[in-house]
Amino acid sequence: MSLPPPRAQAFHGTIVHSTGLSDLHILENALLVVDPGGRIASLDSDLSPDQVASKLPPSLPLVSLSHGQLLVPGLVDTHHHAPQWLHRGQGQGLHILEWLDQVAFPHESRFGDAAHARRVYHDVVTGMLRQGVTTASYYGSLHREATKLLADICLQRGQRALVGKCNMSRNAPDWYRDAGVPESLAVTVDCIDHIRRLDPAGDLVRPVLTPRFAICCDPALLAGLGALSRMSPGLPIQTHFNESAQEKSATLALFPDFSNEADLYAHYGLLNQRSILAHCTIMTEYETQRLADLQCGVAHCPTANMTVGGGFMAAPVKDLLRRGIKVGLGTDSGGGYSSSMLNAMRHSLVASFARDYLNSCSDGEAATGNNNAASLSFEEVFYMATQGGADVVGFGDEVGSFHPGKQFDAVVVDITRACDGVNAPLEEDDSPRTVLEKFVMTGDDRNMTSVFVRGVKVHGR
Repeated sequence: MSLPPPRAQAFHGTIVHSTGLSDLHILENALLVVDPGGRIASLDSDLSPDQVASKLPPSLPLVSLSHGQLLVPGLVDTHHHAPQWLHRGQGQGLHILEWLDQVAFPHESRFGDAAHARRVYHDVVTGMLRQGVTTASYYGSLHREATKLLADICLQRGQRALVGKCNMSRNAPDWYRDAGVPESLAVTVDCIDHIRRLDPAGDLVRPVLTPRFAICCDPALLAGLGALSRMSPGLPIQTHFNESAQEKSATLALFPDFSNEADLYAHYGLLNQRSILAHCTIMTEYETQRLADLQCGVAHCPTANMTVGGGFMAAPVKDLLRRGIKVGLGTDSGGGYSSSMLNAMRHSLVASFARDYLNSCSDGEAATGNNNAASLSFEEVFYMATQGGADVVGFGDEVGSFHPGKQFDAVVVDITRACDGVNAPLEEDDSPRTVLEKFVMTGDDRNMTSVFVRGVKVHGR
């Protein structure tokens, strides 16, 4: 499939984006102009149709958004296991290590078959674009060919993505682990080279180092990946971090010289401003501050944290944000049950409300006056799904908001009856804020009528 080149175009109507955690801008009668290279040329608000007509050349295609329609930035999924697409929702309630052995590893091992990988990864990328995910950070399987295919398909379909070969040399079945440290590193380098040849400038697809987690990596493998990171300062890193009590205990038992995962990963050179740490549900004061000092990013995956792993794990997101730590949202895929970033947004609110209540309890009695210390706001959740996520995965200077000069990654939202969705119905007197809330809290992919990446329509009418 060959995508058309970017084109100049314009949008007039309600345009929404975030410029900060609490800075949600809902611009009415706004005009956004995209230049021929797929970048945002200008963004103005409060323009009448006559003013718009006077500003634009007659030949420029114009999309006029009516009541119930919005333009929002493309959504960013900071943590997604692409090989788990087929087994989403299976094994609910299992602890994480049992879930890996019984569900994830058997399914992921099938990606040694390139034909299987090609078929599934086409579905993954198509399905994610359909749900407005214009940027994703993907874990692949451990297989060379399958990882290359995932990168190929992202580029062909026009999705912005990080793609990583999953490194795992131990504590996995013989039929699903790397043959050894040298092979794991060699395949990693080959996949990195392939992705860089595909997209030398890294405009759309970039490689990412992907140690699954320390449980599955020999010390020599972690050291080798840390060496690759030092040799390539722009290379991002993704792994799991303090995902559950079971995982944390198993990790520290394997690495008795360390008392926490922050010092462990930092020792091997895997924590820096390019690190994407998934979950971070059980954090100590020391570890949280260490991540802040090292400028790491966090991929918050509330759906998975509440369904697979062993308990209701509500990450301390508000505390992370207060310390200036970059936080984005992730769907995780098989570890939860939903690939929807809208669900990730909703569940991040639910998890934060639960954590706020639990934090306010003392000896089983609810305390008062905690001022919602752990609760997230709608504004913060929207930011994490867009600009915050873009910052975490290293694309924040290019996408995430509608600042002029950025690439045009966007979703046209429609909650009118014409989209045939099951969202809360549009009323004549609904404000733009109400339309946005109805979309985020009750909408789905049916409300995403067009999806653009770098000015090119990659999904929709």
